[in-house]
Amino acid sequence: MNSPGLRVAVVWAERERQILIELEVPPGTTAAAAVTLSGIRERCPAIARDAPLGVFGRLVPPGHRLEDGDRVELYRPLPQDPKVTRRQLARQGRTMGRPGGHGDQ
Repeated sequence: MNSPGLRVAVVWAERERQILIELEVPPGTTAAAAVTLSGIRERCPAIARDAPLGVFGRLVPPGHRLEDGDRVELYRPLPQDPKVTRRQLARQGRTMGRPGGHGDQ
Protein backbone atom coordinates (compact mmCIF):
# COMPACT_ATOMS: atom_id res chain seq x y z
CA MET A 1 0.00 0.00 0.00
CA ASN A 2 1.40 3.41 -0.98
CA SER A 3 1.48 6.07 1.70
CA PRO A 4 0.06 9.39 0.59
CA GLY A 5 2.62 12.12 0.06
CA LEU A 6 3.07 15.10 2.33
CA ARG A 7 2.09 18.55 1.05
CA VAL A 8 4.85 21.00 1.98
CA ALA A 9 6.04 24.40 0.83
CA VAL A 10 9.56 25.76 0.44
CA VAL A 11 9.97 29.53 0.70
CA TRP A 12 12.65 32.16 0.17
CA ALA A 13 12.17 35.88 0.69
CA GLU A 14 14.20 38.85 -0.42
CA ARG A 15 13.32 42.51 -0.01
CA GLU A 16 11.88 42.72 -3.53
CA ARG A 17 10.24 39.32 -3.90
CA GLN A 18 9.12 36.13 -2.24
CA ILE A 19 9.10 32.69 -3.77
CA LEU A 20 6.87 29.92 -2.47
CA ILE A 21 7.03 26.49 -4.08
CA GLU A 22 4.44 23.92 -3.06
CA LEU A 23 5.20 20.27 -3.62
CA GLU A 24 4.27 16.79 -2.57
CA VAL A 25 7.05 14.72 -1.00
CA PRO A 26 7.20 11.19 0.34
CA PRO A 27 6.79 10.60 4.08
CA GLY A 28 10.16 10.80 5.85
CA THR A 29 11.46 13.62 3.62
CA THR A 30 13.87 15.95 5.39
CA ALA A 31 13.93 19.74 5.24
CA ALA A 32 17.14 19.66 3.16
CA ALA A 33 15.68 17.11 0.75
CA ALA A 34 12.54 19.23 0.27
CA VAL A 35 14.74 22.22 -0.62
CA THR A 36 16.55 20.11 -3.22
CA LEU A 37 13.33 18.64 -4.61
CA SER A 38 11.77 22.10 -4.93
CA GLY A 39 14.52 23.36 -7.25
CA ILE A 40 14.48 26.70 -5.45
CA ARG A 41 18.28 27.05 -5.45
CA GLU A 42 18.30 26.92 -9.24
CA ARG A 43 15.70 29.70 -9.37
CA CYS A 44 17.48 31.80 -6.73
CA PRO A 45 21.27 31.50 -6.99
CA ALA A 46 21.64 34.05 -4.14
CA ILE A 47 20.64 31.37 -1.63
CA ALA A 48 23.75 30.29 0.28
CA ARG A 49 24.45 26.55 0.25
CA ASP A 50 24.63 26.62 4.04
CA ALA A 51 21.55 28.84 4.50
CA PRO A 52 19.84 28.05 7.80
CA LEU A 53 16.51 26.24 7.54
CA GLY A 54 13.36 26.68 9.56
CA VAL A 55 9.82 25.39 9.75
CA PHE A 56 7.26 28.08 10.55
CA GLY A 57 9.89 30.41 12.01
CA ARG A 58 11.69 27.82 14.13
CA LEU A 59 15.23 26.82 13.18
CA VAL A 60 15.57 23.14 12.32
CA PRO A 61 18.54 20.98 11.31
CA PRO A 62 18.74 19.91 7.64
CA GLY A 63 17.81 16.36 8.69
CA HIS A 64 14.53 17.46 10.31
CA ARG A 65 11.75 15.16 9.07
CA LEU A 66 8.79 17.07 7.69
CA GLU A 67 5.12 16.69 8.50
CA ASP A 68 2.15 17.33 6.26
CA GLY A 69 1.56 21.07 5.81
CA ASP A 70 5.06 22.17 6.90
CA ARG A 71 6.59 25.30 5.37
CA VAL A 72 10.36 25.04 4.98
CA GLU A 73 12.00 28.48 5.10
CA LEU A 74 15.49 29.33 3.91
CA TYR A 75 16.97 32.21 5.86
CA ARG A 76 19.29 34.85 4.46
CA PRO A 77 21.98 36.38 6.65
CA LEU A 78 20.98 39.38 8.71
CA PRO A 79 22.64 42.62 7.59
CA GLN A 80 23.43 43.39 11.22
CA ASP A 81 22.94 41.77 14.61
CA PRO A 82 19.51 42.87 15.95
CA LYS A 83 21.06 43.67 19.34
CA VAL A 84 23.44 46.15 17.70
CA THR A 85 20.55 47.71 15.77
CA ARG A 86 18.50 48.11 18.97
CA ARG A 87 21.40 49.83 20.75
CA GLN A 88 21.96 52.22 17.85
CA LEU A 89 18.27 53.11 17.68
CA ALA A 90 18.07 53.56 21.45
CA ARG A 91 20.87 56.14 21.25
CA GLN A 92 18.69 58.01 18.74
CA GLY A 93 15.60 57.72 20.96
CA ARG A 94 13.92 55.26 18.58
CA THR A 95 12.89 51.59 18.70
CA MET A 96 12.54 48.74 16.22
CA GLY A 97 8.74 49.18 16.16
CA ARG A 98 6.75 49.44 12.97
CA PRO A 99 6.53 52.83 11.23
CA GLY A 100 3.34 54.59 12.19
CA GLY A 101 3.10 52.57 15.40
CA HIS A 102 4.40 53.39 18.84
CA GLY A 103 7.96 52.35 18.02
CA ASP A 104 9.25 55.15 15.79
CA GLN A 105 7.86 58.19 17.52
